[in-house]
Amino acid sequence: MSDKAIYENPLITRYSSREMQENFGEEKKIRLFRKLWVALAESEMELGLPITAEQVEELKCHIDDIDFERAEELERATRHDVMAHVKAFGLVAPKAAGILHLGATSCFVDCNADLLIIRDALSIILKKLVNVMDKLKDFALRYKDLPTLGFTHLQPAQLTTVGKRATLWLQDILFDYEALMHLKSHFRMRGVKGTTGTQASFLQLFEGDGEKVKELERRVMRKVGCRNVFAVTGQTYPRKFDYEVLSVLSGIAQSAYKFSNDLRLLQSMKEVEEPFESTQIGSSAMAYKRNPMRSERMGSLARYLISLPVNAAMTAGTQWFERTLDDSANRRIVIAQAFLTADAILELYMNVADGLVVYEKTIAKHVAAELPFMATENILMECVKAGGDRQELHERIRVLSMEAAKIVKEEGGENDLLSRIEADPMFQAVHGRLQEIVDAKKFIGRAPNQTEEFIEENIAPVLMRNRHFLGIKGTVRV
Repeated sequence: MSDKAIYENPLITRYSSREMQENFGEEKKIRLFRKLWVALAESEMELGLPITAEQVEELKCHIDDIDFERAEELERATRHDVMAHVKAFGLVAPKAAGILHLGATSCFVDCNADLLIIRDALSIILKKLVNVMDKLKDFALRYKDLPTLGFTHLQPAQLTTVGKRATLWLQDILFDYEALMHLKSHFRMRGVKGTTGTQASFLQLFEGDGEKVKELERRVMRKVGCRNVFAVTGQTYPRKFDYEVLSVLSGIAQSAYKFSNDLRLLQSMKEVEEPFESTQIGSSAMAYKRNPMRSERMGSLARYLISLPVNAAMTAGTQWFERTLDDSANRRIVIAQAFLTADAILELYMNVADGLVVYEKTIAKHVAAELPFMATENILMECVKAGGDRQELHERIRVLSMEAAKIVKEEGGENDLLSRIEADPMFQAVHGRLQEIVDAKKFIGRAPNQTEEFIEENIAPVLMRNRHFLGIKGTVRV
């Protein structure tokens, strides 16, 4: 049978990075299981339980000695994944097999390992998020002065600048960064809590010494690199935390979706395009096409990720008392795939933001087609200042505007409103000055200043704090 005969997850084969795939790989998870078991045994020994240094050393020496085939055989026999790996670890460390997993429940390794994996995944996301921010920052500053049509209701509105529009994308990413940093600052481990979260098994091991039980938790967590733990748990860490994690990832997807949709609209107007390679094919039928496949893929993946927090919310809401197992199979799929999708989206976002192509002449042409209508109030005021009657001028400019609009809409011609005004005696006060009055840069308000101020006050400090992450290039795998 061909290796292509069975379904392959496209998040692995097409979209996400190797770095994120390895973070959620089975190999990393089981190594974390074993590090947690070693930390537990060593801490129990330090606090006086009958465990020898030789046993602890044997466990340490075999952390990477993982026989996955044997573990799979044991799981088929036991129908229990954690116990299968307890037994597999004991087979390669026989002197320590009797003290392995002492006092613990499966969720000691399962939950704590999951949280360590999530912590590392959040760091990968953070690294890529700030690189998106850095690339958008460069783009915004480069085009902060370039006038372009603003749109409300997808209809031409007052002018903005290409760079100012990019600050809207940047601000969304800043919100995501702040949410991510808040989540990381409140990150906690399950800790050493026992079967239903009461630490009863450990209290028994230490013959009722609660202080030793508390110290055991502190020591184990320090050894795996995390000091903060949930104050109370049932058998698992609170599943509401998964919802918080997926909500942050969903926020990133929302930001990327907005950017990708804006870019697709701009590309349809031939104003701004995503990168397009020399050998890339836009359409199998229409050879001339330059389809925005990166932006479309971003939107497609974002739509999936945005839907996932609802799943996590249902899992959190249906945990019965101290725990029910119907979270397990669900979480194996949802959490990993949420991070793989977020990773894939950010890879695309970095790639696109780093290679945006701006067609300034097309943008100027579109501005020129609409600006005469927008400038009518300015023209009107100049004529009133020169002694004209405001109401008469208003009616005349309305008539001329309708005539020019008819030429544009019904006949497909160019907007000739300025020529009509130039030829009309009622507007003699502005004759010869119209090009100066309708200079696009006079209609962009404080857009350039807003761009500079926003980046200096909000974005630059974030990039400075994370400068060791910068310089990453996004990749498009296929």
